[in-house]
Parts: sequence; C-alpha cells; structure tokens
Amino acid sequence: MLDWPYIVLIVVAVYILLSVALYFLQDYFLFKPEKLPKEFQFHYENQETEEYNIETRDGATINGLRFKAQNPKGVVFYLKGNSKSIKGWGKFAVDFTRHGYDVIMVDYRGFGKSTGRRTQKAVKRDMQVIYNKLKEKVSEKYIILYGRSLGSGFATKLASMNNPRMLILDAPYYSLSKVAKKFIPFMPLSLLIKFPMPTHKWLRYVQCPIHIIHGTDDRLIPYKTSVKLSKIKSEQTTLHTVIGGGHKDLNTFESYHKMLGDIINSKPRRVSLKGTSIDVGETAKKANVKT
Repeated sequence: MLDWPYIVLIVVAVYILLSVALYFLQDYFLFKPEKLPKEFQFHYENQETEEYNIETRDGATINGLRFKAQNPKGVVFYLKGNSKSIKGWGKFAVDFTRHGYDVIMVDYRGFGKSTGRRTQKAVKRDMQVIYNKLKEKVSEKYIILYGRSLGSGFATKLASMNNPRMLILDAPYYSLSKVAKKFIPFMPLSLLIKFPMPTHKWLRYVQCPIHIIHGTDDRLIPYKTSVKLSKIKSEQTTLHTVIGGGHKDLNTFESYHKMLGDIINSKPRRVSLKGTSIDVGETAKKANVKT
C-alpha cells in the first residue's frame, strides 16, 4: 500500500524547497546583466555622447550616457530591458537623435558600470533621481519617457509621479508577476517575487498621453497584454500595432520606425467630435409593410 502521509510530506517539502530556491535565485532568471570595467570607453559611430555617473544616497553609482542631437527639441529618457548594458542598447538612440531629440540611457544597478544592491524600490528611486536631474536642465514638457520591456514598468511609475510630455511603452507587461505566472503557475508568486512591477496599477495615475507599441507575434509578453493595458486610461492611450513583430525585433520593421516618428513628432491636440457619427442615433424606423 502507498504511504500517503509520507508522500504528502515529500511533496510539501519539495514545494517549500522550490519556493525558497525561487526566492533567492530569481535575480538570475529575471536579470541578464553585462558588467563593464570602469575604464571601458563607449563609442558609437556618428553619435556624439557624454558619459556621467550619479552617486545615490546609499552609496551606489548609476552610470549613464547622453546621446546628443543638434539643436535638440526635447529629450527621451530611455529605460531599457533586462539584459546586457547600455553598451549594446545605445544603438537604439539613433532612432530618436535622427528626429532631433537627445537621449538619456542608464544602466540599472549591477549592469554595466553601475553598482549597488538591486531592489525594486532602489531602482525606482534611482530613476526618479535621474528624472530630477533632467528637470533641472529642461522643462518637463520636453521630456519623453520611453520604457522597453522591463523598463516599461519603471517608465510608467515615473510618469505616474511626474508630468512628462508623453509616455511610450514598448512591449510592456501587465505586471512581472503575471509574466512569471505564465511559466510557473503553481508557485505563490505574490509572496515570493521581489520585482512584482504592477504596471497596470501605476498606469492609472498617469496624466500625460500614453502610446503603447507591441508586436502581434510577441511570444514572451503577448500582444493581448497591451490591449488590456490600453483600456485602463483609454481616453489618453493610443495602441500601435506592429504586424508580425516579436519581442526583440520591432526595430527591424519599417512600420515601427514610421509610427515612432509620428509619435514623438506629434503635437498634443484635442479631437473635436462635433459633427461626427458619434452623435448619430438610431432614428430610422422600419416602414409598415402591408400584405
């Protein structure tokens, strides 16, 4: 006969061990940092850059780059994804400098040349420090927040606490807890995950125009996620669809570059609904038919 109490005990023990392992090892699954030596020199062809370091109140160093445009008409604060460093992500700055925008990119704690213990609270605080530095140089009406994948949550949080010109989310998630649950649905993630990143909650407090860009063939964060997010503040949100786009290849689509140019070069305006079909009621009635 099967010893059911013993089997149950083994299952419970394994479940607890998996939970403990997930709690302590999740950083290795969530973050894929590339570390750079302090003496590393950034170089990008046909791009003028300026490197800077910002010391935080807890002793960490946040390393970043400013990509300079000639006669800039604004600045894009680009919050990158969860892998590598700004050494590689810097290639995307040209998508904004070509339109006349400076670009600010930073490495999160433990990425590139940045140091410090990485927690959700610490990274949020770091990004606000960077944003405050930007506000000292330029009015918020010239600041665009761009969040890519992991960075979409941090960008949304920043937008919810400040007043940038607009918020652009590239392949955003509803929350990181939701993404993780897709792969490990049997684990108590609400208790274990250190970076829940509830983008959907922060989005409710964003007051600026919101633009969401997502590919229909994204297998990591499904397109339907952005459809769901776009309904939270629907009156100020525009969803831009890249047909056939995946999670990492949107920059290879001509449609992405066209919509990005349209977004960042657009001027805020209110659309008048007067005289449109929105006011047309169902007034026609069926005529009486005599037989």
